[in-house]
Amino acid sequence: MTINKQHDILSVALKLFAERGYDGTTIPMIAKKAKVGTGTLYHYFKSKESLVNFLFQSCIEKFSEVMQKDFPYSTTDVPEQFRHVFFQMVKFTKIDIHALLFIDSHVNQYYLNEQSNKVFNDFLNVLRELLDKGIVQGVIVNLPSDALIAIVYGAFVRLYKIIEAGELEESEEIINGVEECCWNAIRI
Repeated sequence: MTINKQHDILSVALKLFAERGYDGTTIPMIAKKAKVGTGTLYHYFKSKESLVNFLFQSCIEKFSEVMQKDFPYSTTDVPEQFRHVFFQMVKFTKIDIHALLFIDSHVNQYYLNEQSNKVFNDFLNVLRELLDKGIVQGVIVNLPSDALIAIVYGAFVRLYKIIEAGELEESEEIINGVEECCWNAIRI
C-alpha cells in the first residue's frame, strides 16, 4: 500500500469511527470511502479492532506531543503551565477535530487492547502530574486528579462538540473565557 493509500484509509477510518462509533463502522464501509478493496484493508489491518487500536494509539501520541510541545518546564507556575496545556489542547483540536472526537468516543471501550489503555494512561499521567503539583502547591483544590481532569477535559470536549455541530461559533473570546472558567473550576 502506498503511503497515500494508507493515509486515506486511516483518515477515512478516523472520521467514520468518530462519527458513527466502533459498532456503527464496518471495514467494507471504510474500504469503500477510502477507495480500496476490502481485502487490501484486511491485508494491512487484520481486523477492525486492530485498526481502531492503531488509530487510538496514534491519536493519543499526537495529542500528547502537541500538548507537551514547548511546555514551560522552567517555571513552577502551575496556572501558567495549565494555560499552556489548555491552549495546546485547542491547537491539537484545530489540527484535527476528528481525532479529539475519536479519542473521546473510544476511550475505555471493550475493544481497546492493553497497549491502547497504557498509551492513554500515560497521556493522563502528564495531566495528573501537573494537577498533583498544583494540589501540593495549594493552588488547585484537593480532589483526585482524575476528578479534576473530568472537570476540565469534559468541558473542553463538550465545547468542541457543540462548535463542531455548529451550535456555537468558536472565537478567541470564547476560548479564553472557557480556559479561565476551567481554571476557576479547579483552583483554590
